[in-house]
Amino acid sequence: MKSNMKFEVKWVNSESEISLELWEACFPSPFEGRWWYKALELSGLQDQFTFMYAVVSDTSEAIAIAPAFVMDVPMRLVLPPPLIPFANIVGYAFPSARYQRTLFIGSPCSDEGRVGMLTGVINRSKVLQSVNQAMELQAKQLNASMRVWKDFPQDYAKDFSAFAIKLFPLVSFPGTVVRLPDATKASYLATLKSSRRNKLNKKLRLAAESPVDVEIMQKPDKASMNAIFSLFWQTYEKGTTKFERLNRKFFDLIANESYAHFIVLRERNSHNIVAFMLCFALGEHVINKFIGIDYKKPKEWFLYFKLWEAAVDWTASQQAKSIQSGQTGYSPKIELGHTLVPLTNYCAHENPFIQWIYAKVAKTINWDTLDEDLATYLQAYPDEKPKI
Repeated sequence: MKSNMKFEVKWVNSESEISLELWEACFPSPFEGRWWYKALELSGLQDQFTFMYAVVSDTSEAIAIAPAFVMDVPMRLVLPPPLIPFANIVGYAFPSARYQRTLFIGSPCSDEGRVGMLTGVINRSKVLQSVNQAMELQAKQLNASMRVWKDFPQDYAKDFSAFAIKLFPLVSFPGTVVRLPDATKASYLATLKSSRRNKLNKKLRLAAESPVDVEIMQKPDKASMNAIFSLFWQTYEKGTTKFERLNRKFFDLIANESYAHFIVLRERNSHNIVAFMLCFALGEHVINKFIGIDYKKPKEWFLYFKLWEAAVDWTASQQAKSIQSGQTGYSPKIELGHTLVPLTNYCAHENPFIQWIYAKVAKTINWDTLDEDLATYLQAYPDEKPKI
């Protein structure tokens, strides 16, 4: 495919307007594909998001898909802490100022941004540039003052540097991943430092004494789904960083997908579900997507570690060699040996003055300012601070 070819970008409002063949070619495993975006669309999340897709074509065929969404982002999520009290005062007088309408390239709760392309595309930067130009026009039509390429991994940095002079980079919450080099629990444990491995093995021995049993299920029945969603909501409410608010309908829809597996812990006497992890089996890669834990149960049961061990065992049974565990909740993930995966947002505001302020503030944000767990981690491992 010629590198100097011009591309056309068309916006569509539903995943169903894009052929299954193009979806499968652009978002093969281990990426969340059409099934993921379909579930989000049908879940009734219109009060939070408007979904759309940029389809890129050359002179002969469609070659790329850029999932996108519009969201009225609460200003408390984008402003530095010192400015939040002032923003609250302004928002009280002018309610519309509490939110910033934003057009994102990415998915609300995917762990990494991606523009899926056919394997024959040799100039990814030109494709991204075409999407970025189309994004500017689309944002104006949607009255979105902010544009964001959400949570893109480091391998996109060179592409953005080639054209994105009007975008400023903003460090995002890192992703997390662990490896099972030989698709075995033993190979995972061998990747851990000895001190960390010894601590984990001790907790796993204690967790083995807890009165719970492991069950792997697909397409849970209604009673099980009631329990699973209740535990998810309990964990969601406990979290401090909230971007999206998923509902029961989303869980019902995603549970019907063949990729979805629920790793469940049941209390032995009552048979009640006391913890779960929703995982997607995508070839040699597993995505640990959501968890829920009954925090009223004794801490001595070590439910989180029991659940994690079950997930590792199940991942090995799938012959998978990695588990991706997403953003936030870093302290236990670091303890379990997850590697932090740098992610970056590439942003632009329509107002040049606000753009200048945001770009200045963005330079002060790093992992240690985003999250207390990350700050503690970087004190021990300062060389791992991301550079953009």
